Amino acid sequence: MSPEPATPARPALPPLPVLQADCSNCFALCCVALPFAKSNDFAVNKAAGTPCKNLREDFRCGIHTRLRDEGFQGCTVFDCFGAGQQVSQVTFGGRDWRTHPGTAGAMYEVFPVLRQLHELLFYVTGALALPAAAPIHADLRRAQAETVRWTAADADALTALDVGALRGRVNALLLRASELARAKAPARKRNHRGADLMGARLAGADLRGANLRGAYLIAADLSGADLRLADLIGADFRDADLRGADLRDALFLTQPQLGAARGDAATKIPTTLARPAHWTA
Repeated sequence: MSPEPATPARPALPPLPVLQADCSNCFALCCVALPFAKSNDFAVNKAAGTPCKNLREDFRCGIHTRLRDEGFQGCTVFDCFGAGQQVSQVTFGGRDWRTHPGTAGAMYEVFPVLRQLHELLFYVTGALALPAAAPIHADLRRAQAETVRWTAADADALTALDVGALRGRVNALLLRASELARAKAPARKRNHRGADLMGARLAGADLRGANLRGAYLIAADLSGADLRLADLIGADFRDADLRGADLRDALFLTQPQLGAARGDAATKIPTTLARPAHWTA
């Protein structure tokens, strides 16, 4: 009897990229590729593809320890989720835009795409850590594998990628994971998705399990509020008062969101995130 043909092996999945910025292995892409406008967040205007005036020859920031004092608060809250070093060391194999100027245009174009992919992976990884989302863990793992493969693609493939379509597919899973997790919250699940809550007085509010996706919480008073199991994807926390707030187990909370807000030693945050240095003691 002839042996049955062997099943073709599936191509190995590239390793999950690091989802935390490593500036020492990045060619300062956030300081060059991205534009910023003079505002409360940035002291000057800068066009995309133009190096920031504070960027040194070694790709380090000349005012890194004084960014807030010098009017560059926006820099302190930006997070590429590790896309910078992925573009610099993987996509372009360590060729920097200074010594290889021919790479500059493509590198600047790829960087925002990789940042979106890394952000998606951050959220998917968070969803996979939710026991309540177990019914869709298999779908989340497939979405994670697809996104990881894209992070290892070359520059041409990345610039051609319809990242919006991919985000749409993954976001549907993240929303379902959020619904499953928030169903465990004991409080009434408030729906403030995309709501304008700028300057809102929410001190001490019970927001457990609330949907705050994309909500504008700029300068809102959330001191002492309970935000456990609240969905915070895309919520704008610029200058929000989080002193004494409870954000343990908040869904999809990011380091930039914490960095944009005001907090103190009594603010409870997930163990996976760091307490911003500018928060009060």
